[in-house]
Amino acid sequence: MQQFVKSQHYGNIAVPTLSDFYFFAMLTPADFGKDFLWGVAISALQNEGAPETDGRGPSIWDVFAKRTGKIKGGGKPYPGCDFYYRYKDDLMLAKALGFNTFRFSISWSRILPEGTGRVNKEGIAFYHRLIDECLLLGLQPFVTLYHWDLPQALEREGGWASYDIQKWFARFATICAEEYGDKVKDWIVLNEPMGFTSLGYMLGRHAPGKKNLQLFLSAIHHAALAQAEGGRILRALVSKAHIGTSFSCSEVMPYTDSPADIAAAKRLDALLNRMFIEPALGRGFPQDDNFALLHKLHMHNKAWKYTDRYRFDFDFIGIQNYFSLTVKHNALIPYVQLSEVSAASRKVPHTAMGWEINADSFYNMIRRYWLYGGVKEIIITESGACFKDTLTGGAVNDTQRIQYFNDYLHAALRAKKKGINIGGYFAWTLTDNFEWSEGYKARFGLVHIDFKTQLRTIKNSGYWWRSFLNNSKSK
Repeated sequence: MQQFVKSQHYGNIAVPTLSDFYFFAMLTPADFGKDFLWGVAISALQNEGAPETDGRGPSIWDVFAKRTGKIKGGGKPYPGCDFYYRYKDDLMLAKALGFNTFRFSISWSRILPEGTGRVNKEGIAFYHRLIDECLLLGLQPFVTLYHWDLPQALEREGGWASYDIQKWFARFATICAEEYGDKVKDWIVLNEPMGFTSLGYMLGRHAPGKKNLQLFLSAIHHAALAQAEGGRILRALVSKAHIGTSFSCSEVMPYTDSPADIAAAKRLDALLNRMFIEPALGRGFPQDDNFALLHKLHMHNKAWKYTDRYRFDFDFIGIQNYFSLTVKHNALIPYVQLSEVSAASRKVPHTAMGWEINADSFYNMIRRYWLYGGVKEIIITESGACFKDTLTGGAVNDTQRIQYFNDYLHAALRAKKKGINIGGYFAWTLTDNFEWSEGYKARFGLVHIDFKTQLRTIKNSGYWWRSFLNNSKSK
């Protein structure tokens, strides 16, 4: 990455301009088409703060974060980014950086403080104000129904491991569709269901912090049902709805060409990449008689023949690819019998969290999901990277993040030119925020936040996006 050579100066801060980025001549928004969605994404739990304001009830993350040692640095999801009070300022930032779409999630606990029952009018009103402000600024609102913040009251009743989650989620989805459907046409049902089921119910690393295989298998089953049912509710209640769901995905590669390593990679691939897309397409859960965990999943759900209820004809599939994985056989690890070979040990590019940077794998995953057939459109609903940002002299010169976005956008364009219908790319994330169990140390934002003062500082990656999206070659 070349150094900045021509900048506008505001006081002592150098703000990069278009000529600072040598690769702009090779890539413009016009290359993606005039109707392409250029978005930035946040989530309620990670950004809003205000946990007890205007009648909001506690979520599983409010409770989980109070447990010693669960969040790095002892952080809590509040005040977070104080988005509940600063949403107008942050939306102005998104608009100023050139984005045309704003993805956010609705806090279940703000709408239904007990998870079901009483509707909180103040919570309803907040999202009306947020949506109205998006529309006023010309930002297309893109709403996620569930982004990991289950009400704690429902977790006490079993959470995603309870079959009753179906009726609880259906009511929440119905309320949101009826309240906001006349203003919001773009919807994501679930954010990364493999993430919140595995990390929350099997590995215990995320809320609610449980480690139980049977709970995990139940959560998979119920999330797959909710994914489809949420789509059906939105279809019935929102006219001209554009409905999708989002999947985390990672290309999984064997460390060697040994049969044992290849088999290990296939096992992890089934778990990470196939578990929710295949039921949504009407194929049921992945089949692999040699994978004990999949066998248990099928046996666990043998009494229910719900293949048709897992299926929904989504308008788009959201892909969120943060890293590729290289694995080897490890007989000591229960069920999956594999372990990761880290990017650092293989001496390949990686983020501050150790996640491998591999734009070719990003392309491969886009292509793979498209080749399933039955996928109408793909939207990159999150894409971003964490680096060790340093605020120096009022600026954050995050050249690694700029290079990351440049490479991944080129990969997305390559896929689009191959005939894959890619309708949008959403950067994760607008501002640094509460990064789940990583707390506030892991920074993904285009805008730096001093969490003591809430001061916002646009990073050079944010200025890069502004220059790219306002490129004069874009028509």
